[in-house]
Amino acid sequence: MNFLSTLRVWLLEDFGWKIFSLILAVAIWLTVHKILLESAAPVANGGGATLTYGNLPVLIVATAADVHLYRVVPESVKVTVTGSPEAIAILQANQIRATVDLTGIDAAKDLKRNVDVAVPSGVTVVSVEPAKVGVIIPPAP
Repeated sequence: MNFLSTLRVWLLEDFGWKIFSLILAVAIWLTVHKILLESAAPVANGGGATLTYGNLPVLIVATAADVHLYRVVPESVKVTVTGSPEAIAILQANQIRATVDLTGIDAAKDLKRNVDVAVPSGVTVVSVEPAKVGVIIPPAP
């Protein structure tokens, strides 16, 4: 009986304070949980617009003296850009340049190079798919 009386005193004494503490603990937990969820949410781009252009040709940059007939695989990329709604509204596909720099390349096997994308001012590149392209170098004539 000693155990039961001790348990009853422990549970029922100052019952109002215990309920208040429980409610306060739940409120604090919910607040912290909400703050953590909001910080993990993706950030909006500040009212900017996003646009994706597919099948943009990849241009090859090489020296004028280079006589190789380079090819890239794939020959086109998909570029996603963002910017102010005004800049995106007047943006055209021919203003976006996807290039691969092959200067200084003589011969290589299974060569992959990064695709560089140039866009007008006020526009930012979000992603390029694929980011690297394969380069096929046929023998010089």
